[in-house]
Amino acid sequence: MKFETITTQGFTDLKKQNHAISMPIYATTAYSFDSVEHAVNLFDLKVEGDIYSRLTNPSCEMIEKRIAMLEGGVGALCVSSGQSAILIAILNIAGCGDEVVTSAKIYGGTYNLFAKTFKQMGINVKFINTDNLEDYENAITEKTKCIYAESIGNPSIKVAPIEDLAKLAHKYEIPLIIDNTVASPYLLRPIEFGADIVVHSTTKYLSGHGNAMGGIIVDSGKFNWKNNDKFKMLTTPDESYHGIIYTDAFNNAAYIAKARTHLIRDLGCCMSPFNAYLTMLGLETLHVRMDRHCENALKLAKYLEKHPHINFVTYPLLESSKDYKLAQKYLPKGASSLIGFGVDGDGTKFIEALKLFIHATNLGDVRSIITYPAGTTHRQLSDEQKIQAGITNDYMRASIGLENIDDIIDDINNAIEISRK
Repeated sequence: MKFETITTQGFTDLKKQNHAISMPIYATTAYSFDSVEHAVNLFDLKVEGDIYSRLTNPSCEMIEKRIAMLEGGVGALCVSSGQSAILIAILNIAGCGDEVVTSAKIYGGTYNLFAKTFKQMGINVKFINTDNLEDYENAITEKTKCIYAESIGNPSIKVAPIEDLAKLAHKYEIPLIIDNTVASPYLLRPIEFGADIVVHSTTKYLSGHGNAMGGIIVDSGKFNWKNNDKFKMLTTPDESYHGIIYTDAFNNAAYIAKARTHLIRDLGCCMSPFNAYLTMLGLETLHVRMDRHCENALKLAKYLEKHPHINFVTYPLLESSKDYKLAQKYLPKGASSLIGFGVDGDGTKFIEALKLFIHATNLGDVRSIITYPAGTTHRQLSDEQKIQAGITNDYMRASIGLENIDDIIDDINNAIEISRK
């Protein structure tokens, strides 16, 4: 099946759904067992099946199957938020004393997770302030468990050199984890360029309506966890499951199996079946929405680039962008809806003068949203950290929605005029 068909009907079995054409909400916490032996086999991971909705739920399973296929992975795991997806993805292979290498120009919430919470757990995250691959390589040590990057940075809107990062990671026998939230699998499939694990905040483009929190982890199934002694969590007996060795029991799906049976079991950050249902409703129109998001964003970026009272515009598919060549390679169908720009005027006045744009910290919504990172998503960062992340006091991050582009442009022009008075 092609992409558009998978988003609308992938893995649908109407007979199993009592012939309901829309995915049912399985609002149950637990499931009955056929026998004592059946229960024992489920808890020993010898057979597949549902035990408790913290681990698996049929509504979540449908989302997992569709997105795994869309991304080209062997399996996926729904979780409660995009932040949970990042947390689980890394804790699945890293622990106290281990290291992670990433860019300093990542989402503010992820930066705080890495710099504060992971530090408390004993995981050291090294932030690279340049685009130089040599700096990434110099940061890798025997303790490094992965390289982490965003396919399109939020809010930096930088395009990651995924293929180069993958080659570097694999040179040192570690995986590359890519947050593909902003691009979505419609615009970019990182696994095709060498990524090993992909994470999403399904709250954003995959849902598209801003009504359901969620996240997902996709396992490519291509990384050889047995290559060295770095990943003993996967290659040595797990005492909590009678000594099961994930790489032996689940082969190329070992990573995602461990994330579900170990971390979701213990941390409990599972997706609600109600949110799975809402996510599915959005996913069915992903391909249609992303085309319009990209069309509107590019038109606005080109307009703002020529505006006399805009200090700068950041959008990968502008020919003036430093990432233009990368965008042509990785994003031939479009560069999503995020635009960064600097306002030559009072930023507070500008935001408060907007009528169509919603002032919020979400993105990927059908509605246009404006965010002031220095005062919101990156407020907890020091001045030095903000500079490293590319956040200036005039920087605005806009998530361009599906409204008429003329109305979007008129709203910004009006706000610029007011901000300069």
